[in-house]
Amino acid sequence: MQEKSVLTGHLSELKQKIENGLEELKSSKELYEFKSEYLEGKKSKISGLMKEMKNIAPEERANYGKSVNELKEWALGRFQKVEEEMKERELQKKYESEKIDLTLPAEETAIGNLHPVTLIRKQLIDIFAGMGFEVYEGREIETDYYNFTALNTPQDHPARDMQDTFYLSPEFLLRTQTSAGQIHVMENKKPPIKILSPGRVFRSDDDATHSPMFHQMEGLVVDKNITLCDLKGMLDVLVQKIYGEGTTTRLRPSYFPFTEPSVEVDCSCFACGGKGCSLCKGTGWIEVLGAGIVNKRVLENCGIDSEEYSGFAFGIGLERIAMLKYGINNIKLLFGSDLRVLNQINEK
Repeated sequence: MQEKSVLTGHLSELKQKIENGLEELKSSKELYEFKSEYLEGKKSKISGLMKEMKNIAPEERANYGKSVNELKEWALGRFQKVEEEMKERELQKKYESEKIDLTLPAEETAIGNLHPVTLIRKQLIDIFAGMGFEVYEGREIETDYYNFTALNTPQDHPARDMQDTFYLSPEFLLRTQTSAGQIHVMENKKPPIKILSPGRVFRSDDDATHSPMFHQMEGLVVDKNITLCDLKGMLDVLVQKIYGEGTTTRLRPSYFPFTEPSVEVDCSCFACGGKGCSLCKGTGWIEVLGAGIVNKRVLENCGIDSEEYSGFAFGIGLERIAMLKYGINNIKLLFGSDLRVLNQINEK
């Protein structure tokens, strides 16, 4: 049997440990863990004191039990008081951290700019809408028929090769040109037709002036008595709207399966006025797009009488127009995340 004085001393020692421990606590989490150690559950230190009852003389057990209960009541009250004080301190600390000084000046918010390609797209749509063009949004996944066959592209044409086209299956592919949308329109609409088809296109090509994904805008006009003169007049208006008054165009013979005759379109250098500079490589001209008179086979593939109707089509690379207009020398700058590129373009 243990003497009562030894067990009483143990109670006093435990009480002092609680007091000392409470002074070192810095958070509610630490308080919770400390409280659990002494009070929570049958394995806590104060609950464990009752197990010593068997070691005390029977006549002293009542007083010992009373002392343990008093210690427990004291500990509960002490923990509760410290918990309230700690919550008050933590709440005050939170208020301090979230406090806002309304007298401080507001942080400046930078005004964003539209992407160069978006600017060119919006500008071109506005220009062509003023000429009576409607906008047709095609689909990015096309069939071989609409992307190639209906556009009079021979089976052995290099554009069909795997190194140029992203095939998803023998039948489906990522469109290489928005011209495919023209076929959809001509199949479902009778002339006169005047549409603009902008969107993303995909080709296996990657260097300073080419990207595997880029943006194109195709235009199509089908009506009676359409000639190259109509195309030339429209293109002159286009380049003057984009690059300024006095800019003119010239047509050079070329080849595209879906147009005959086909032409490459140059505009007079807007930087030097045609005198010759580094931008136009001393020629006074800059290549901007491809165009031509719609091939009769393409019209007939869509059920349009090629003897009664004719038309012209053109394709514009939006990145190329943006690079020329804004002085960007590498197409990858248009697809990067460097805001300094956009910050140099303030046009809205």
